[in-house]
Parts: sequence; C-alpha cells; structure tokens
Amino acid sequence: MAPLRHWLVLGSLVAGITLGAWIDQAGCETVHEIAGALESIGTLWLNALRMTVGPLVFAMLVSAVASVSDAMATGRLATRAIGWFAGLLLLAGVLAALLTQGLLALWPVDRGTADAFLAGVGSSSAQAAPSISWSQWAQQLLPPNIIAAAADNAILALVVFAILFGFAATKLPQAQRLVLTGFFTAMAEAMVVIVHWVLVLAPIGVFALALGVGRQAGVGAAGLLLQYAVTVALVIAIAILAIYVVVGLHGRVGVRRFTVAVAPVQVVAASTQSSLATLPAMIECARTRLEVTPRVAHLVLPLAVAVFRYTSPLGNLGVCFFVAAMYGIEPTLLQMAGAILVAIAVSIGSVGLPGQVSFIASVAPICAALGLPIEVLGILVAVEIIPDIFRTIGNVTADVAVTVLVDETGPTHG
Repeated sequence: MAPLRHWLVLGSLVAGITLGAWIDQAGCETVHEIAGALESIGTLWLNALRMTVGPLVFAMLVSAVASVSDAMATGRLATRAIGWFAGLLLLAGVLAALLTQGLLALWPVDRGTADAFLAGVGSSSAQAAPSISWSQWAQQLLPPNIIAAAADNAILALVVFAILFGFAATKLPQAQRLVLTGFFTAMAEAMVVIVHWVLVLAPIGVFALALGVGRQAGVGAAGLLLQYAVTVALVIAIAILAIYVVVGLHGRVGVRRFTVAVAPVQVVAASTQSSLATLPAMIECARTRLEVTPRVAHLVLPLAVAVFRYTSPLGNLGVCFFVAAMYGIEPTLLQMAGAILVAIAVSIGSVGLPGQVSFIASVAPICAALGLPIEVLGILVAVEIIPDIFRTIGNVTADVAVTVLVDETGPTHG
C-alpha cells in the first residue's frame, strides 16, 4: 500500500484545485490577494527541492558507478547480468520516446488548459532550444569548465563528468577509492535527508501550488492531470510487454510459462509498490516456477534490485515528454538522445530511493536536459501514486526476466 503521506499529498492537490476554482468564481479581491500570498509558499517549497537536484545527481552517480564496477568485478555472471540491465535500459529509453510521442499524437494536450495550468504554477512559458548539429551537441558533453556548465544547468555535461569521475575513482588505490566514494555516498545520503525534510511539507507545498492552478485553470486542471497519469501509466504498461517479447526470443522459457509464473510476483509488487519487498517472491518464482539455477537467482535478483530499474527511463521520460507537450515544445532527436542518456544514468543512481524522492531526483535532470522548467513537477508528484504501481510491476517483471536470460545452465522450456 502507498504510504499515508502520498494520500495526504493527493488530497492536498484535490483540495487546492477545488478551492482555487471556487476563488476564481467568487471574484472577491481580498480572497484573491490572500490566495496569491499562499501561492508564494509553493514557490519556496519548489525552490527547496530544486536546490538539491545538482548535488544529489552528481553524488548519486559517482556512488552508483563505483557500486556497478564492484559488482562487475565479482565475476562473469554479474557482468552478464549488468550487460542485460544496460541493454534493457536502452530499450526502455527508446520505447519511452516512441510511445509517449505516439500517445500524445493520439491524445494531444489541450493548449488552453495547459497554458492556464502552467500560469497557475508560475511557469507560463518555455522556449524550444535552438537547433544544433551533432558535432556541436557532442562538444557540449565535455565543456571546458564543468562548474560553469553546472551553473548554467547543463545537466547532460554534469552527468557525463560524474560518470567519468566515478570510473576514475575506481582506478585509485583501495584506501583512496573508499575515502572518495564514501564521501560521495555520504553526500548523496545527506541530500536525500534534505529532500525528505522538504517532502514532509509536500501537502502544504502542493496545496499552495494547486491553489494557483485552480485559480487559473479551474477544474479543467483535473482533466489534464488525469491525462498525464494515464499517459505515463500506458507508456509503462505497453513497454512491459516488450519484456515478454525479449523472453520469448531468448527461447529458454516460453512466454506463456513466464507469464503464468511471474503473475503472483506482479500482484505482490502492486500491493507493496516496493521491489525490495517483492524480492522473496521473485526468488521463489525464479527457482521454483521457472527452474532458474539457484546460484543465478541468488546473485542476479538482489543485484537487479540494487542497481536496475527498467521502468525508470520509461516513466521519467514519459513525464518529461508530457511536460514538453504542455509547453508546446517538440524535442529534437538530439534532445531526445540526450534525455535518454540522462534518464539511463540517473535511473542507476536513484535505485533504492523512496518514490517521491526518486521522482524529483530522476525527472528534474531530464527536464533540464530538454531545457524545460521544473515548476510543474511539484504538482505532478502528487499523482505519481498512480503510475508508481505500474513502475513497480514493470521493475519486478524485468528483474525476473533478466534472471531467466542470464541463466545458461537451466533446462530449456517451451
């Protein structure tokens, strides 16, 4: 079940939009002034979240690269598993771009409602990035001054530098490496603590932001939020089917058998919304119903829970492309490529973070890579409870699938 705080945040969203719509209809000047003062609280809350994004992403990536390198050093089995993780994350990124754009073409965002919605959160405009060549885009990946790039919100360059820094740290003598990676791990944990503090105030912050949205967009904002939640959930749900295709192409376990075997795991995932809590069910499924070699199941599944989230690029890119549609911006192929790279990187770094913390830490950098403001994320986090169910189901399905794909010694099943 979702934590109580998630329901409080969702309730605050509904209350804020409803009250804002009533204030808009009431027309009382004094009430409008009071509402405007309350809305400034939402801006402060968003700023508190925004200030943690850069340090959190950098520290998480350095720590994650070190953990992945350590896992690969444990042997061929772990290396093979991580290879599958990387391939499926890339597949997820590409599917996210294709599916989101396709769904938005079938169900486009209403321009008037979106404009009013964005005005309500104080972010009514964003400009498409100027067109650049592949060579110019590649040059931006390695800027001459990384501090200046970070200050300019060049998140893709920051991600590339963090990955290079993390791999360089793994080549240091053990004593130095442990000190350095330990520092960044502690830094990431400290940033997470700050984000937790800010999210404790999420019901207040979301209410204040929703109040502005309700005053500008009225109850039509609820329809836009529903479209957002359904779109992201559909992107994830359709892309989960690709996992079954990959398993079927592998041939060791038939699609029908895999579907029947993994169904009870998906039920546990939907009820707990936690891959870690579903780990015992995944191990039982792999060993008993899919006859995966115990050594493979006991290594790959805990490793998958620790470093792999198949639906993270799916859901996070879906969020960002929907936000781009709200602003009326169509990302270029280069922007999509950069966003996919950032999404894959932060998906590895954000594994293990709670849902709302992961949402902010993962989605904000992708928005930055696309040149999008992140003000609207303060509202969207309130309805993340709906796509989050599909995220967890997809993650555990992919975890079990990779265990089957890696197992080379188990029997072949049709």
